[in-house]
Amino acid sequence: MIANNIFRAIGEFCTNIAFKPYDFFRSMDGWWISNTVNVILITIGFIAMFYWLGQMAKQHKEGAL
Repeated sequence: MIANNIFRAIGEFCTNIAFKPYDFFRSMDGWWISNTVNVILITIGFIAMFYWLGQMAKQHKEGAL
């Protein structure tokens, strides 16, 4: 009984709270708006990746790795 309630609570959380931003993305009608969001997210990912690689290279030169 308790396990059933836990799984229902997890499902309720995912449906009503965690995945709520995806309703906004699904309701976008314009192709340009959707792709602009994608380009922004990809750009943030590449910036984070290059920062991480730079930090790894810096630690490698210092001999920390």
